Amino acid sequence: MRPIIGITTYDGKSPAGLPIVAVNTAYVNAVLQAGGLPVLLPNQLSREDWMELVPRLGGILLTGGGDIDPKHFSAAHHPMVGEVDEERDSLELPLLRFAVDERIPFLGICRGCQVVNIALGGTLHTHIPDQTQTDIRHDCYPDLPRTHIAHPVRVEEGSQLAAIFGEPLLQVNSLHHQGIRDLAPALKSVAYAPDGLIEAVELPGHPFGYAVQWHPEWLTDQPPTRNLFKAFVDAAAKK
Repeated sequence: MRPIIGITTYDGKSPAGLPIVAVNTAYVNAVLQAGGLPVLLPNQLSREDWMELVPRLGGILLTGGGDIDPKHFSAAHHPMVGEVDEERDSLELPLLRFAVDERIPFLGICRGCQVVNIALGGTLHTHIPDQTQTDIRHDCYPDLPRTHIAHPVRVEEGSQLAAIFGEPLLQVNSLHHQGIRDLAPALKSVAYAPDGLIEAVELPGHPFGYAVQWHPEWLTDQPPTRNLFKAFVDAAAKK
C-alpha cells in the first residue's frame, strides 16, 4: 500500500472570488511521481482535527508560501514581510513539533524550511537583501520562471542529505526573500549557497527530518530531486 503524504496548503480565492484551499500542483505531482498518495491539509483544521488525522499519514510535506509572522521568532516587522496568515502559522508550527515528537517523516520546502527552523527555536532574516551582504539574488520569482537555475548549492560531505542527493553540488532555483538566520539548536545545517546562506537542514536521529530552502518540486527533471522525493516517500512507507 502506498503511503499517504499530507501536504500543507494556503487559503486563496477562486476566479469567482470564493475562498478556496489550494496548493501548487507541482507538489502533488512530485509526491505522485515518487510513489506517494497526496492529501491536502487545510489550515482550517483545529488542533483536535489534525491530531486525529496526522497519525494516519506516512509523512508531512510543508510547502512554500507567504511569510511567517515575525512574532513567532521575536523579530521586528519589516516592510517586505507579506502574505502573513496566522491561521496557517497556527497549524504548521505545532504540526511540525508533533511530527518531531512522534517521529513522523517530514520534508520542508522554502517556507516549510523556515517553519522547521522557527518551530524548533531558530530565527530568520526577514528580508535577505537588507540584512545580509550578498551578491546573489534569492527572490527570482516572479521576474523569472520558477524553474530558473539561480545558483549552486554545496552539500556537506558525509551528511544524510548528501547520501540522498548523490551529488555534492546542486543547481537550484530560488524563490524566497527570507532565510535562516539563527539555526535551531536541534538542527544541523548541511547545505549552503555561495554567499553562506543555509540552504538545507536535517534533524539528526529522526527517521526522515529534512528541509530545503529552494523549490525541488519544480526540478523533478534532476536526478537528485527525484532521489529526495523518493527517499521521503520510502521513509513514509516504513512509518
